[in-house]
Amino acid sequence: MRTPEDARDSRKEAAWGVAYGIAAYSSWGVVPVFWKQLRHVGAVELLAHRTVWSLLSFVALTLAAGQRRALGAALRDRRVVAAMAATGALVSANWVLFIYAVAVGRVLDASLGYFINPLLSVLLGMLFLRERLRPAQWLALGLAASGVVYLAVRAGSIPWIALGLASTFGVYGLLRKVAAVGSLPGSTLETSFIAPLGAAYLAALHAEGTGAAGRADLRTHLLLAATGIVTALPLVWFTNAARRLSLTTVGFLQYLAPSGQFLLAVLVYDEPFTTAQAVSFAFIWTGLAVFSADAVLRARRSGRTSAS
Repeated sequence: MRTPEDARDSRKEAAWGVAYGIAAYSSWGVVPVFWKQLRHVGAVELLAHRTVWSLLSFVALTLAAGQRRALGAALRDRRVVAAMAATGALVSANWVLFIYAVAVGRVLDASLGYFINPLLSVLLGMLFLRERLRPAQWLALGLAASGVVYLAVRAGSIPWIALGLASTFGVYGLLRKVAAVGSLPGSTLETSFIAPLGAAYLAALHAEGTGAAGRADLRTHLLLAATGIVTALPLVWFTNAARRLSLTTVGFLQYLAPSGQFLLAVLVYDEPFTTAQAVSFAFIWTGLAVFSADAVLRARRSGRTSAS
């Protein structure tokens, strides 16, 4: 039987979890502001800096969290190493695509991709983890797919930035879910595969007499160094939230990120918001509403069942 002290501790943990979740997803929602400051640096070069500085940040955080042994155990597991090599490639593709979208003024497309991502994750769970979809989830997926197809037909082209971001992050999440490794050791390991490539690319640029390193102003150098912590800190906050909250709550908080990106694109960066995009977003938002309502109802039913 739970005591009043246990209940207070549970509420306190949940409150901290919500705070961590809001911090993580809100930071991801406004991060285009940071990347806009570096739009004078090429997308590939920026990705190279991000991998190098992220590795340094993840190593420091892993050691500070006392997870050195967990990292060593992951390095000795061939399956984990192979999975993290794959996730490293996927997260690199996601990063460079997002950086490119911000640099060319297509934050709205990036927002669309991250709105699609939760529903794509459900589909991947069905295909690869044998998770069964409920009728409401099928409806949510159908609405989201209709929105993407409508936008593609009206635009005369596939919304490749949105689909690229959603698919790379969706498959990344799937692999990280099934890999037997913790968040920080896993992130450290996956960036250790891509950081040497980034360092080699930066060294080649420097040898050619190009690139920002050693040639840009102090502000640019400080911003490049900050790419590591900008990448690592939200992940730590997310991990702390996930440990304290239900998946339903985490799922709701997830929509803060693309919502922030959407508002930035339309209200701050004056990106055009066409009728076709409005219809497409309406389909996807309706799908998310159906998906979220179904999750809440299921959680409430489970709670009543547990209580009885």
